[in-house]
Amino acid sequence: MKRRAPIIAAVVSVAVAALAVLLLVAPKMSQVKDTKDQLAQAQMQEDSLNAQLKSLQEAQANAPKTKAEIQKLESEVPPTVDLPGLIGLLQGVRDRSAVDFFAFAPGTPALDASGGFSTLPTTITVTGGYFSLEEFLFRLETLQRAAKVTSVSISPAGATETTGTALSLTMNLTVEFYTTDTSAGPGSIPGPSTGGAVATPGA
Repeated sequence: MKRRAPIIAAVVSVAVAALAVLLLVAPKMSQVKDTKDQLAQAQMQEDSLNAQLKSLQEAQANAPKTKAEIQKLESEVPPTVDLPGLIGLLQGVRDRSAVDFFAFAPGTPALDASGGFSTLPTTITVTGGYFSLEEFLFRLETLQRAAKVTSVSISPAGATETTGTALSLTMNLTVEFYTTDTSAGPGSIPGPSTGGAVATPGA
């Protein structure tokens, strides 16, 4: 019996130690694992926030350039038809190209099939010498407002009585201008934007 006492004591000690591990150490290990998981999650959130911060800093640094690009786009394709502004631009082209006669007739804006913008069809007639017409076309292509020439026709405008040589030429253009106003066409509220023809002599 006395010989068994140490064995029993050892077994009891092992059982107590196992119980201590189960009750004390195991929860601590679980807490350590949870803490590591939380640390890893926090690290991921920090990385995500750093990436967002970097993106915002880059956006802030590029803000002036982006603003300039937006302003350029809005001037090329304005938010409204703005016929007075367009006529002013074209009269500036007329003056700088020194044509003898200029006429501008805007049509009715129509919504593009994509639904993202409206197209303003126009007809432009100018009369002048060859180099004046060439200069007018060049300045029209480099106009502040986006323009697409869809057709061009040129014919003699007049001739001398003696030689029959053409004094000047008449050029008829069909030109499209654009606006981001998608309600500018027929059926829009308060209604489609239309305008009458504008005819002016050269400067």
